[in-house]
Amino acid sequence: MKRVIIYTDGACSGNPGPGGYAAILRYGGHERVITGGFSDTTNNRMELYAAIKALEALREPCAVTLFTDSRYLADAVNRGWAMRWKAAGWKRNKKEPALNADLWDRLLRLLERHRVRIVWTAGHAGDEGNERCDRLAVEALQTPGLPPDIRGEPMSAVSRGE
Repeated sequence: MKRVIIYTDGACSGNPGPGGYAAILRYGGHERVITGGFSDTTNNRMELYAAIKALEALREPCAVTLFTDSRYLADAVNRGWAMRWKAAGWKRNKKEPALNADLWDRLLRLLERHRVRIVWTAGHAGDEGNERCDRLAVEALQTPGLPPDIRGEPMSAVSRGE
C-alpha cells in the first residue's frame, strides 16, 4: 500500500461567508496541491472539503497520514463521533441534527477505502505544511466567481424509493 502524507486546511471570511480549502498530497518525491472554494459556506465545511478532495484524488487505496488543524475534523473521526452520528440517522443526540452530514457521509465512505490516520496539529504554530495550506485556502476563498456551496442530504439518508 502506498504511503501518502496529506496536509489540509479550510478558511472562511465570515462564518458563514466565502470559503476556501486546500490540500497538499505528498508521495515519494511527488507533490500535488488541490484548492477550491465556495461563495457562501462555513469554516467547518471547508475543513471537511479539504480532507474529502484530498482522499478522492487518490487513485487506489493508500495508507494516509492526514494532518489538520481542525479539532472538529480530527475529534469527530478519532473519537468516533461521526460514526455514531451516522448510526443514529445523522443526529448528535435525540434532538440535535449532526451538522454537515452530507460531507461527513462522503468522508466516512472514503475512510473505508483508505487506511487513514488523522493527526491534529496546532494552526499557525510553524508547521510548514499547515502554514502553506492555510495560505492556499485563504487565496482560494478570494477567487472571483466562487460557486455556491450546495448543502445536501447525506447519501445514506436519501430515500431509496421505499
